Amino acid sequence: MAQSLTEIAQQLKDAEHRTRSASATTSDVKVQLIYAFNGTGKTRLSREFKQLIAPRTDGDGEADETELARTKILYYNAFTEDLFYWDNDLARDAEPKLKIQPNSFTPWVLHEQGQDQNIITHFQRYTDERLTPRFSPDFSEVTFSFERGNAEQTANIKISKGEESNFIWSIFYSLLVQVIDVLNVAEPSERETDQFNQLEYVFVDDPVSSLDENHLIELAVDLATLVKSSPSELKFIITTHNPLFYNVLHNEFRNAKCKKYLLKKQDTGEFDLVPQSNDSPFSYHLFLKAELEKAIETGQLHKYHFNFLRNILEKTCTFLGHENWGNLLPTAGDGRPNPYEARIINISSHSKHAGEEVTELTEDDKRVLGYLVRQMNEMYRFKSGAR
Repeated sequence: MAQSLTEIAQQLKDAEHRTRSASATTSDVKVQLIYAFNGTGKTRLSREFKQLIAPRTDGDGEADETELARTKILYYNAFTEDLFYWDNDLARDAEPKLKIQPNSFTPWVLHEQGQDQNIITHFQRYTDERLTPRFSPDFSEVTFSFERGNAEQTANIKISKGEESNFIWSIFYSLLVQVIDVLNVAEPSERETDQFNQLEYVFVDDPVSSLDENHLIELAVDLATLVKSSPSELKFIITTHNPLFYNVLHNEFRNAKCKKYLLKKQDTGEFDLVPQSNDSPFSYHLFLKAELEKAIETGQLHKYHFNFLRNILEKTCTFLGHENWGNLLPTAGDGRPNPYEARIINISSHSKHAGEEVTELTEDDKRVLGYLVRQMNEMYRFKSGAR
């Protein structure tokens, strides 16, 4: 049944309680893993969930509100990355700096918790041990340079988007490591700090943008290991648009108390949170095929659906060991694929000019797309509507 994001946030919050009341022998849910396409509403969901756990107050104390949120929930999302921006030093082109917006989170992590050296260590492990961040004394900006193993170093450099994402994630991850280390001390009176004693939830929204596959897998395994090592009362919600990241976490949590979902946005603006199987990883290409078949059935076909088809063909081509996805297309009497069908997929899924970006399809294009999907199902024995 379609719901608002607020209702879905409440459903996630209530998951452990429903599980507990369903059976006296059923274990609590430790982690909830959610896949959704970009633009579906993952970041808004994280904000809605935070609002349920630590509601915005009507008073004038922003510090009190931040303290309440920090006490009960830690969350990482696009707003975390928005705290950082580049001063590119355009006038001199000499000293680009990653500046930190005034906020209450990073001073807490860097100054109060003293995580700067741990952040550098984690960042270098995910990128390059020679790539060195340097925090300013007041932790308001960061510069980066390459160390050469001697007294020499490069001038300040601007790191890539992937390295920047790694750095920002390393800040959150370093704090999370410390939090779990502290909470794993069973007796609260023996912990080094009582700041985390009331923490209930950690919400991680898509920490993988711009990461290469090797670091993405490493990050997923590190995160899963940390989650599994945490005390049972600490609950996690992890959302992602990346199928590889989802599948790695799915496998890592196979024997954990984990619920998996697919978040879908309806045309009405409401959402469905669809439970996924615990027996096998979510298959991205099968979801694309199901979406494509639904669009064919309803007649709501657009140009981007050719991207769906090409993606399915490429993954099937790799699985079957073919060199070219065009070899999977239906063949004509001479045993070769119809060149028109291969060309229309190429043109419609890879456009270089703005004038080509028209979303509507002609009736002939719709007919070809429907024909190719039916032929693919028949030739490679896909189940129609598979998910």
